[in-house]
Amino acid sequence: MTFQIYPAFAVPLAQEFHPEAKRLNPQIRELLLAREAEGARYANPNPSLKQHPGVFESDFNLFSWPEPCIQALRQFSWGVLGRTIAELNGYSPEEMQRLQIFSHTWFHVTRHGGFTILHTHPMASWSGVYCVDPGETPEDRPESGVLRFHNPHHYSNYFTDAGIQRLQAPYHHGTWSIRFQPGQLVLFPSWLQHEVLPFYGRDERITVAFNCWFSMRDA
Repeated sequence: MTFQIYPAFAVPLAQEFHPEAKRLNPQIRELLLAREAEGARYANPNPSLKQHPGVFESDFNLFSWPEPCIQALRQFSWGVLGRTIAELNGYSPEEMQRLQIFSHTWFHVTRHGGFTILHTHPMASWSGVYCVDPGETPEDRPESGVLRFHNPHHYSNYFTDAGIQRLQAPYHHGTWSIRFQPGQLVLFPSWLQHEVLPFYGRDERITVAFNCWFSMRDA
């Protein structure tokens, strides 16, 4: 057989669910809301994106906090990230031992009307978002608080006809949306454009995010 269809230019996204999320997330939620309530002490003093009303962004040192719930989330996140990197790059266990990780880690608390504009994360290779609490999704607002990725194949939309207008994933021209569940971790290349749609719940949408870059110890 010679006929074949294959994804020549694919974008890797990975996900995993924390096995102890039901126990861990309430602890993280309580801690993050308490830190948010302290205002400027834990807020990002120099946000790279304009902060819209309804969104609190912390400083970028979250995974350095000593609290056990934060360190448990750090261990889980780096474990999933390490597995993703190893499988995609074909690294051996010995090579993974040499890999050094550098990161920025922070949290967002989003309330009614809050959103994050379309953006990327320059000077990093991998980014991730962990859902502590997705918040309420009103029946009439099914896309409330959705994390949306945009197809990077910009030229694919320059001409559309019946031959390509109904392409199925992963070849479609549209967006890819994540409706978070508690304990869900999503990893994606930092260059991939993404945004958070307006949140219309009456409670809080709470997430932890990180950007990472790497080197080999002896390089």
